[in-house]
This record gives sequence, C-alpha cells and structure tokens, in this order.
Amino acid sequence: MAELCDLQVHINGQQTFYLHEKTISRFSGKLRKIIKKEKRKTQIRKTGIEINDFPGGSDGFELFSRFCYNNGEINISVSNVSLLHCCAVFLAMNDTLLPKTTEVFNRMFDWSMTDVIVCLKNCAPFITYADSSGIIEKLISTLIIKITQNSDSTILFPSSSSSSSPDSTVKSSTLLRLSSCSSSKGLWWFDDMAILPPAIIERFVKALGAYGIENNSLVVTRFLLHYLKTSSQSKIQSFSKCDYGGLADTAVHGVILMGKTAFSCRGLFWVLRIVSGFGLSRECRGGLERLIGGVLDQAKVDDLLVSNNGSSGVYDVNLVLRLIRESNKVEGGCLDRMKKVGGLIDKYLGEIAPDQNLKISKFLGVAESLPDCARDCFDGVYKAIDIYLESHPCLSLEERSRLCRCLNYEKLSLEACKDLAKNPRIPPRVAVQALVSQHSNIPIAYTSDHNDYSYVNDYDHDTPLTKSSRELMVLYNNNGAKDHLHYDSAEHTSKSSSRYDHKDVDPDGVVKLNLQKMQWRVVELEKVCREMKGQMSKMVKGDRLMVSSSSHGRPLPRLC
Repeated sequence: MAELCDLQVHINGQQTFYLHEKTISRFSGKLRKIIKKEKRKTQIRKTGIEINDFPGGSDGFELFSRFCYNNGEINISVSNVSLLHCCAVFLAMNDTLLPKTTEVFNRMFDWSMTDVIVCLKNCAPFITYADSSGIIEKLISTLIIKITQNSDSTILFPSSSSSSSPDSTVKSSTLLRLSSCSSSKGLWWFDDMAILPPAIIERFVKALGAYGIENNSLVVTRFLLHYLKTSSQSKIQSFSKCDYGGLADTAVHGVILMGKTAFSCRGLFWVLRIVSGFGLSRECRGGLERLIGGVLDQAKVDDLLVSNNGSSGVYDVNLVLRLIRESNKVEGGCLDRMKKVGGLIDKYLGEIAPDQNLKISKFLGVAESLPDCARDCFDGVYKAIDIYLESHPCLSLEERSRLCRCLNYEKLSLEACKDLAKNPRIPPRVAVQALVSQHSNIPIAYTSDHNDYSYVNDYDHDTPLTKSSRELMVLYNNNGAKDHLHYDSAEHTSKSSSRYDHKDVDPDGVVKLNLQKMQWRVVELEKVCREMKGQMSKMVKGDRLMVSSSSHGRPLPRLC
C-alpha cells in the first residue's frame, strides 16, 4: 500500500491527496518539476508537497487525478470542460489534457444556449483563471450570438469572432438588434441568464459596450433591473451586495438617460426599491432621486412607503426628505404642482405617524419641508399629529407643544379647530392659540353707547358655546371693566354693519388698544378652553375609551 500511495499533495490548504508519484506525474511536466524541486529541499515522503492557488481547489485536483489514473482518459462535458481546461493550463499539460479541452471549446458554436450558460456558471469559482485563459471571452461571444439567433435576429458575429471580442461596430449593431427584440417575447433570455454570477454578467455587459456611463440601451437596463430583482429575492445569497454595485450603477445610468420617456413615476420608485439594496454609488443615487423629485407630484402615498434597512424606524423618512428637497428645486414649478405634493406629504405623515421609532424631529422635518403655500388647509397635518400623539402616549407637554408648531392655525377648518380644542392630547395653550386664530376673523365693532369694543362672531349662531363660556369671554375697556363678547346673532346683524360706528374713534388707537389687551384675551380664552374641555369630556367619554383601547394597536400600513 505504501508503494501505491507514496506521495502526499496538499491543495490550497484544504485537502490532502495520497497518490502514486509515477502515475500522477506522468501527464504533467510542471508537476514533475515541482516534485523534483521539493525532493531537494526536504524528505518529500514524510511531508509531501504543497500546491496553492490550484484552479477549482480540491475539486479541480480530483478531476486531474482521475484523468491520470484512467490512463489519460476522462469524460469531458460542458459541466467540467472549463475546470479541466484551467487545470491543464495550470499544470502545463500541453500534450495530454489541454488539446482535448481545446477541441471541445472549438465546437462550442454547436452548443445550445443552456450549455453555454451552464459552462459560464461553472467558471465562477475559478473565474480569474478562466478569464486569463480566454474561456470567458469565447463563451460570452457565443452567448450573444445565441441570443440574437434565438430572437430571430441576423447573426452579427462571423465565425472568426469567437477568438476575439466584438469591435465597437459589432457592439452597436448587437444592441440595436437586441432593442428590436425588446418585446416580452424577445426577452426570454432574461430568466435564463439570471442564474449567472454578477462577475459574469458584468463581463457580458462590457462585451456589449454598455457598462457604466456607456449604458444607453433600454434592453440592457431592463435586463439588469430584472437580474438585480431576481438576485435580491433569491433565498441563497452566494455573493455580497457589493458584488452587484457596478451592475446597479449601470442600470441607474440607463434609467437616468431614458428618464421620463421610458419610466413612469411609479416605475422610478420600483427601480429605487430594487437598486437600494445593493452597493449603489452616491452619484447614481443622487441622479435617480433628482429624477424622482421632478415627478413627485405624480406619486402615490404607497410609492413613498419605502422600508428602512437601518435600525431607526419602519420607513425610510430620510429618502422622502431628500425627494422633497429635489422637488422644491424644480424650476418653474407651478402652485398646483406644489399643492399636489403637499397633499401627498400630508397622507404620508398619516402613514408614518404610528411608527413607535419615529422621532419628533423626523416628523417635523417632513411636515415643515414644504412652504406654507403648498397647503390650503392644515387639517391633514393635524390628523397626522393626532395619530402620532395617540401612538406615543408618553410624550411630555413640551414635546407635544413642539410637535404642534408645524400647524398653521389660520388654515385649520372650523371642525378641525373644534376637535383640537376638545382633544385631551393637545396642550391647552396650543388649543387656545388655535381658538384665537379662529376668532381673529371676527371683526371688532365699536359701540358708541358703552364706549367699549366687542367682537362680532362670523360663525353661525348654532356654534356650540354654552352660556357660561360666553360670560367668560371678555375684554377690558379703557376703564378696566370687563365687557362680555357678544355672540347673539341679532347683535351680529346690528353690529357688523360698520367696523367703526363712532366718528370720533381713532382707528390707530383701536389697533393699539387691541394689541395691549391681547394678553388679557389669551388668559380669558384659556379659561374658556378648560371649561369647554370639561363640558365635552362627558360627551366624548365613549369615544375616548375607544381611542385609549386602540392606542397601542393601530396597525402600521403595509410596506410597498
């Protein structure tokens, strides 16, 4: 037994083979030189020899050993020809194995499309050796020909093209032919090539002359997006996300070049979702976000609900903030477009508000990212704030007040203002400010009989204010006496006929007096607010209990 296994061979530090020296060295001149060299250094029978960087590792050396022990014969197929060829080149088997593998490759134009793809896929573990030996180049050239042939397109490469890469003219013609087959029927090869590793796909795109910023092909762009989507959905991840970075950048370059002509707003968000999971460069990400920002008014709220891969929050709020900034930069943007974006962002605020990890600063950042003119009404913002407060019950009074700073009280509807005034989650001073803003539209009428100033209510006479509330809402006249605010509809008619009924009243003095007494008004309105909340608590008790029971159970919307 010792005579049959008199040689130890350690391959890439992975596995040790016990072999017969004469049998294994018979077919490899390089191996004979290695053994001879090692014998001079040490006792080879005890330690054996080490071979590092062997193509395919232990699998490749096992195939070589079988070839040697089978007296120079082995079954060569599309599954192992690439590995056998690289082993033959590595071991300088110029007169034995190498001619056999070369002959197989010379007949590759008779292979099927599937055979070419399988052979390319098997090159992944030793792609450096396969690339240096010219195998990858030949296989990709054959692959392109197979695609054009099976797509009923004219054969673009002559038979001699298998020994060299296509020139620029042929590359352009190939892309043109592929573009002519861009229908769903002509894109059958997308799924077939999805099994190839990213390094092979990268070389395929380079062979077409469409890699990186050179990508001006819609077909290549669509193929890369399909490939990246398939790779992201694969359960077995054999490669890191960074391995796909160059392909993601190439796809985005094509999307930016085609722009709005080939992709809708929803399509651009679909592209963003696909490429975000890979090592996309900052330049390409910025270009894609600028493109989306230019059509943000066409988006739906589901488009903005992009999952956050980080640890803070369910949704990628930073992305939406960047898109809003890009949208605000659009030159010549009309007011209607801005208002569409405003309505979209209000809906988005309502969707992200239940997120327990959403910080107040992020919420305010989104709410305040648009100018005031982008909203005719702030009811949507108020509803989002209410949902946020409901989902975050532990906020302090200061935090709740800070959250409400994004509201424009003058643009709240009467119904929203009523709901805000009785909302137990809203700080009292905020409720007072909202009421003051609502009552700022009530004109001041000067009454000559009493020499005082009173408010004329512009609202309907059915406004639900109690008698005690009316008695508490007062102003102070020049003598320091309290004057009740008049809410009687009959009085409104008589007092609203003229803003100043007394000819001796100085309008500037009226304004000055009104400003001087503002603090007193706020104090009295605070009393009104407290009393209104106390009276409304019984009416809305059932609703409040329902809100309390569901405050922690509000479901987050689905991720799109």
